[in-house]
Amino acid sequence: MRPLSRPVSQDATSPPGQTKRRLGRRGLARIWSLSGSEIIFLSHCLLVVASVRLALTFLSYNRVRNVVARLEARQCASMGELRRVGWGIAAAARFIPRATCLTQALSGQYILARQGNASNIRIGIERGTGEQLKAHAWLISDNHIVLGGSIDGFTHLVDHGSR
Repeated sequence: MRPLSRPVSQDATSPPGQTKRRLGRRGLARIWSLSGSEIIFLSHCLLVVASVRLALTFLSYNRVRNVVARLEARQCASMGELRRVGWGIAAAARFIPRATCLTQALSGQYILARQGNASNIRIGIERGTGEQLKAHAWLISDNHIVLGGSIDGFTHLVDHGSR
């Protein structure tokens, strides 16, 4: 599966070290080059990420997590399914403002749990950050990181399973 947008080179309006993302014609061409099932899955991911983001705005993390925890999720997903969920959620999150790592992890866990696949949300803090505390969330299924990137440099705090 192909990414939907790519970073555009830095311009004068960007802070140093940051790039802008833009969908543009090439991005739209990438969307239309997806298969029908990929477009449907991406649409589903967009709906889930937007719903989780909205829920986290008005409800506590524990209340949102409890919705996912009620789903029966006992089996392990295939690597192909894990990659598909990781791709779909990461691509959808580009379109949802403030779709943080926690929003993405909860969204991915929800999609996996709806399919009966077990996963955990791992929350950790960055080691050696000095005065500012930096937290991060990952979605992990069967010891594979689905969303969130590398765990290196972080101290593990808690895991929240889908059941």
